[in-house]
Amino acid sequence: MTDYPPPAPEPFDYDGNNRAGNDIGALLIHGFTGSPAEVRPLGQYLAQQGYTTVGPLLPGHGTNWQDLNRRTWQEWTDAVEQSYLKLQARCRKAFVVGMSLGGLLTLYLAERHPEIPAIVTMAPGLIASDWRANWAWLFKYFVHFVPYNPERDGDDLTDPEARKRDLWSYMGTPTAAAEQVVKLQRVVKPDLSKIAMPILIFHGTLDRSVKTASSQYVYDHVSSQDRELIWLHNSGHCLWVDSEKMQVWQKVRQFMAKHAAG
Repeated sequence: MTDYPPPAPEPFDYDGNNRAGNDIGALLIHGFTGSPAEVRPLGQYLAQQGYTTVGPLLPGHGTNWQDLNRRTWQEWTDAVEQSYLKLQARCRKAFVVGMSLGGLLTLYLAERHPEIPAIVTMAPGLIASDWRANWAWLFKYFVHFVPYNPERDGDDLTDPEARKRDLWSYMGTPTAAAEQVVKLQRVVKPDLSKIAMPILIFHGTLDRSVKTASSQYVYDHVSSQDRELIWLHNSGHCLWVDSEKMQVWQKVRQFMAKHAAG
């Protein structure tokens, strides 16, 4: 049940086209209510450069919103941890890249796996723009699902083709699942100082889903000496498929190449 004809919400696993360097891998984690479809273009791009890329489907996603409403944040963290450990077993180095909820899960992994060589987090879902998120614990008893309303909610993507080309998502927000995101935020936020590996952060200034303060907070509170925060002024929330996507992809590739050496 989606708000546009979508690409398939299936996980992917690309082996880097057997080029030299495919012993370097990247776990790519999609966002809340979304699917690996939004990550696949970056995964394909990196695979063409010789990297192994894996995009798992988070529990409760790619099915229906009722399924997502039954899930817990621990199911998401368990899923990405298992995906990371499998990729780590295949590759000499395994990077983690995520956006929105995926960005939050990237931070979660980084706090618990200091051996990760470097991470990339895009619009990390630490501070939601919608004030109702913090009241999801109450709303879930009265409203199970908040439908997406284009007139009310708008669309922050600047590439008019991105939505139908690259995105698969539910038609709104399951409220019980939104509460789980808030719970995960409360787990991740206090431990940001545990993150010491290199970190690259992106955020679109047109983002209507996650406050730009979220990325600034991460930048200010991690312990990483090697850290960079990049603002994209012509991108909305799902910035890895929006108008500045090539800038994002190339920067991610350069960042991984730099920290894959040695």
